[in-house]
Order: sequence, then structure tokens, then C-alpha cells
Amino acid sequence: MLLREAGPTLALGLLLTFGSSIGQTYFIGLFAGAVRDDLALSHAGFGGLYTLATAVGAALLLWLGKAADRFQPGPLAAAVMLLLSGAALGMASADSIWLLVLALVGLRFLGQGMLGHITVTMLARRFAAGRGRALGVAMLGYPIGEALLPVLVALALAAFGWRAIWLGAATVMLLMIPMVLRLERAMRRTAQGRHAPVGTAAAPAAGWSRSQVLRDGRFHALLPTLAATPFIVTGVLFHQVHLAQAKGWTLPELAACYPLYALAATGAALGCGWLIDRLGAIRLLPVFLLPLALGLALAGSDIGGGADGTALAIAAAFMALVGATAGSATVLFGALWAEVYGTRHLGAIRGLVAAYMVFATALAPGTLGWLLDQGTEPQQLLLWLAGCALLCAVATLPLLPRLQQTRATLSPGQAPPPTHHQGPADCHA
Repeated sequence: MLLREAGPTLALGLLLTFGSSIGQTYFIGLFAGAVRDDLALSHAGFGGLYTLATAVGAALLLWLGKAADRFQPGPLAAAVMLLLSGAALGMASADSIWLLVLALVGLRFLGQGMLGHITVTMLARRFAAGRGRALGVAMLGYPIGEALLPVLVALALAAFGWRAIWLGAATVMLLMIPMVLRLERAMRRTAQGRHAPVGTAAAPAAGWSRSQVLRDGRFHALLPTLAATPFIVTGVLFHQVHLAQAKGWTLPELAACYPLYALAATGAALGCGWLIDRLGAIRLLPVFLLPLALGLALAGSDIGGGADGTALAIAAAFMALVGATAGSATVLFGALWAEVYGTRHLGAIRGLVAAYMVFATALAPGTLGWLLDQGTEPQQLLLWLAGCALLCAVATLPLLPRLQQTRATLSPGQAPPPTHHQGPADCHA
């Protein structure tokens, strides 16, 4: 498929993943100090409210995620962005705990949850071949936001109040809506041309229903591995200041490593997409958590602490390795469910998966905070997390034969389509 025909779909996906930034932990966390000061909240108080809001967002995603199966992605994304703009306005005007919680629920459900969910569902369904590379390109919106927005917010906080920045975020969301609708129209024009719809397979879409997936033992066996990245990365980033202090890293040193995190996430997303199109998502399951485990082990070791001259190098390696797993996980799990369960009910399945991942992010700040409050040394905690990541990676090995055996089996009784992975000449992207 020509790039000009796939281009509108990829551009829409990239725009939505970038737009999701205002609902991500790293972005909201930039305002934690100012919010706590204005509303007289403690660290534990704000963390508890954040966990509550994230859990409610996960429940909403579980309920409403199937909307991605029922509505066209452009109009649905435009409606989500309109509501997301309202959530940003809620943050800008939050003068009570209840309004703050409502705004956080909106940001987490609509930003972190729905925009990414719409993107992955759209791309996994529309790109039968070249799915991995399509996801890799569209997922670049995440590292772009991670590279640019912390710096821009830091500069803006020095010149404006935090509420003014949230007003700006609400305005940006509104300005993005016409772009989303324009890209949707371009997608429809290419689909109505002489070629088939972008990336769609010749056969009708088929796949397992969500109830069938819930009865599949393989799905439940994958849940710990699925939760590892969002739980660990969210927890570490939420407590990054405390963890950095324990290593003797200054906050400016850690902040300077964020571009490396974004670059590593970008490279990993593109590389993972390329490998998925050649090897399949299933074969990459034992590998994608290894950079995270190594980065946590480095940060938890005695190397790079204090003033021994290696502190910045270890901080940079830590952020790059964490970014590599974060970037590859987004692409990997975007392709895995379509590969194993088909695409007919992908929105409902993805809604279930995304809700589970959001619940994992909700539990992380409070769980790690409780361990730290109980006297767990930060470096010891990082080593425990490294061991958990490694254990989750190893646990996928016995699952590989079962996943590959029926990777293209769809609804019971259906004949599976061909399962080979097509090379560059067959890529629709």
C-alpha cells in the first residue's frame, strides 16, 4: 500500500498518542508540588487521590472501551478530545479536592486510556500486513511528548502559574480536533479509491469475543507480564525524586536524561515494530522486559552513587533502558492481541487489557510508597523490581508454544487464515 494512502492513518495515530500526553503520569506529576501547595495536600494525600482517579478511569475504560468497535476512530477521538479539554479546564480551576478528583479521572480515562486505546485498535485492525511498523510509527507520539513537554512545562512554570498551563493544554486539545477530523476524511477518501481500505485483509474480520478471551487460560497467564511495565515504570517515575536522592543524583541530572528516555523509546518502538513484522509479537515476549530489568539493577546497585564520577552515566543508562522497554511494550501489546485473538472484537479486548494496565498504574504509586514508608531502602526496592521484571520475562517461555499453536485461531470452529509474516514487499505501510 502506498505511503500516501497509509499516511493519514499513521498521522492520526501519532497525533492521538501525542495528545494523550496530558493524561500521562509524567506530565501530571510535573504539577504535583504546585497542586499540593494550593490545595494543602500531603504527598500521601495527593498520591491517594491520584490512585483513586486512575482506578475509576480504568473501570470506565473497561466499560466504554468497546466503543472503539462501534464508532469510526476520527469522530470518536474528536469527542474524547473535547471532553479531555474539559478535564484540563477542570484542573485549571480546581479549588477543592472533589473538583481535583473529577479532573484527574477525566485526564486518566480520556488521555492515558481512551486516546491510546483508539489508536492501537484502529491500527491493529487496519494494517493486516506491516502492523508492527505501523504501530511503531504511530506510537512515536509518546516519546515526542516525553522529550518536549517536561522542558516546555518547566520553562512555562517559571513564567506563568500552573493553572495557566492547564488552560493552554485545554486550548491545544480543542485546536487538535479539526486536524483529527481532517485526517479522518483523508482516510475515508483513500478507502473509497481504487484500492482496498488501508491495511485491511481480504477476508472479513474475525476473532474471539471478550467473553471467550476471559475463558482462555493463556490470557490470564500473560497478565503478570502485561502489568509489569506499567506498574514498574509508573511507580518509579512517580517516586523518581526520592529514588534519585537515594542515588545521589540531582533533579537537574535526572531531568537531563529524559531526552535519552524518549530517544530509546523511539528506537525501541520502531525496532520492535520491524521485528514483529518478521518474527511475530509472540516471540518477542521473553525479551522486551530485559532492558527494564537491567536498568533497575544498575540503578539499584552501588555503581553511580554519590560523587564517584559515574553518577550521570548510570542515570542516563537507567533512563534509556527503561525507555527501551516502555517503547517496545506499547507496540508489542498493540500487535499481540490482534495476532492471537483476531480483530473483530479487538476494541472490546483492548478495552479489557487497557483497563487492566491502568489498574496496574493506579496501584503502583501507593504500593511502592507504602514499601518506602515501611523502611525499604530505595536501592533495595529497585533490585526487587528488577527481579520481578526478569521473573515475568522468564515466565512467558512456557507459554510460547501454546500461543503459537493457535495464534491465528479465531472463533471456535472458524478456519484460521494464513499466519506467515510478510516481508518488506508485502508491507501495506
